Amino acid sequence: MDEVALDPEAADLRAVADTMARESRAYLTTVTEVGAGANPDAAIPLLLLAVSDVLAVGARLGAIVDVVPSERYEPDVGPDPDVEPLRAALANALEGVDEYVEVVDPVLGGEVATATLSGELVSVAGALVQGLRHHESGHVLEALWWWQFSYLSVWGERLSSVLRTLQTLLAHVRLDVDDDVAAEAEYDALQR
Repeated sequence: MDEVALDPEAADLRAVADTMARESRAYLTTVTEVGAGANPDAAIPLLLLAVSDVLAVGARLGAIVDVVPSERYEPDVGPDPDVEPLRAALANALEGVDEYVEVVDPVLGGEVATATLSGELVSVAGALVQGLRHHESGHVLEALWWWQFSYLSVWGERLSSVLRTLQTLLAHVRLDVDDDVAAEAEYDALQR
């Protein structure tokens, strides 16, 4: 009989893992489609949604107790995928808005550094793929451990910076207008 059927805690972890796997696949699909140039006018909003969704599930990983797999070694799921073509495609799709400045560690200091949306999105994709490969191989606890560890150590923070940058870009695109255009719109609105 399945251990999940016997143990409610295991069933809860399975549910978190299945949700994380689903959101990982959705994230990977979105970044791949944006990199391929599908719907370039919606690239920023689509990335904003994908990043927000995977961060929401990642927050659940951060909120649960530490996941510890039964084995002390990571099962081999094969060689790491080559994500460089995806990074290059995203850099091309995000040309002109790819680079941004961020605070390295807002808790320990105000040091700023330059980052790229394409680099961060692909770095996270690599971590999500690693967990997804464990999940698809039936190593659910290993997948959860990997996703949780990488969320806390890397991708949660990275995607939080990306989320803020994407939201700021979207705000600039939608709200930044010439003063003359804004004044004319305001005048027209008052005349109605």
